[in-house]
Amino acid sequence: MLKVAEQLLAAAKRCGADAADVLMFEGDSLEVGVRLNEIEKIKQAREKHLGLRVFVGDRSAVTSSADFSRDSLEKLAADTCALARALASDPHAGLPDPAALAKDLPEMNLFDPAVAEIDADEAVDMAKQAESAAMHADSRITNSEGAEVDRSSADVLYASSAGFHGTYRTSSLSLSVMPVASDGNGMQRDYWYSAQRYRNKLETPEAIGRKAAQRAARRLGGRSIPTCEVPVVFDPEMASSLIRHLASAVSAYAIYKGVSFLGDKLGARIAPDFVSIVDDGRLAGGLGSKPFDGEGVATRRTSVVESGVLRSFLCDTYSGRKIGQASTGNASRSVGSAPHVAPTNMYLTPGTASPQEIIASVKSGLYVTELIGFGVNATNGDYSRGAVGIWIENGALAYPVEEITVAGNLLQMFEQIEVIGSDLDLRSNVRAPTLKVARMTVAGQ
Repeated sequence: MLKVAEQLLAAAKRCGADAADVLMFEGDSLEVGVRLNEIEKIKQAREKHLGLRVFVGDRSAVTSSADFSRDSLEKLAADTCALARALASDPHAGLPDPAALAKDLPEMNLFDPAVAEIDADEAVDMAKQAESAAMHADSRITNSEGAEVDRSSADVLYASSAGFHGTYRTSSLSLSVMPVASDGNGMQRDYWYSAQRYRNKLETPEAIGRKAAQRAARRLGGRSIPTCEVPVVFDPEMASSLIRHLASAVSAYAIYKGVSFLGDKLGARIAPDFVSIVDDGRLAGGLGSKPFDGEGVATRRTSVVESGVLRSFLCDTYSGRKIGQASTGNASRSVGSAPHVAPTNMYLTPGTASPQEIIASVKSGLYVTELIGFGVNATNGDYSRGAVGIWIENGALAYPVEEITVAGNLLQMFEQIEVIGSDLDLRSNVRAPTLKVARMTVAGQ
């Protein structure tokens, strides 16, 4: 891979590029799906491709190819340089400052050979076990929308004309199941999943199936409620969606375009002092971890919100230059696209209260287990989404509710975080534990 990258960078120089970089990806993946114990899909792929970005003065272009032959690389370099000359100049374009490039490539536990060894038969068996566990966990589970296993492994290489090159190897494995529950009056579905870098850290198929069945069955008999203003408790899956909204709002691209409700809040308090949100690109085994970003810049641990104060935006090289800040190592890219900002492992640091203690603190309110729709205004933070959940009465989960809307403003919601749970897990790269917002509008009948 490195030899091919060096050939391509040399070709770009010969074609007139002042600077260039190459991102290469080689890996394989397997996806299987079963439904009612029958195989519905098996998809296995091995792929190898690269992307070339060139800079001709202040003009840049990105192209990609899966053909690694010398003639193809020469043509790709020539075409990319010609394309760059045809595009508008941009004074902020360019490779990162060499001082920002990764100097060390630590072992981060990103690859498990046991994941790469899972074949189609074994993956099918895992999916069938999860679905069977869901179907037998509760007599009200009467159908299934299936179970799926996805596994992948890859080698990633980045090299640039600045003299940097680095590689790392990754793996990932996930298992999910979606059962259907019915009670004669209606049907409900829900899901559960687990995702990890390492196979031995994945939840067992049986545990995933039982949890999915429990989640589906508890939704039976859902009703609407009168419109009210009450405390709202978000389960970890839904609390994580709030952190994803914040991740978008702290992207330097959103800041310089003026489409972030946090655009003028750097250094300001946006949450209580027990709220801290971290983006950690070097978290061992994290699903978003990597030793360097899509431009070779060293990843790092960034305190985005520290003790309630917004301390940092997330930047790649280009967007950082646009707002006058250095890259935070958050450049993400596919081989055929220019970099953009994305979180690595962003999470709300956990508190000490258990989910049961948080629910017990609510006299009358809503426990949200699903959010529906896209009613979020990124510019001003207005928030209105359909919801499904369980009504809390006198500190206990009372009955399921549906056909409701939860509404507020994201900035106010972060300001009104009242309790943070202790149940943080890292089943995806943006996570939060259970959290309680002091007051929101719940619109029902």
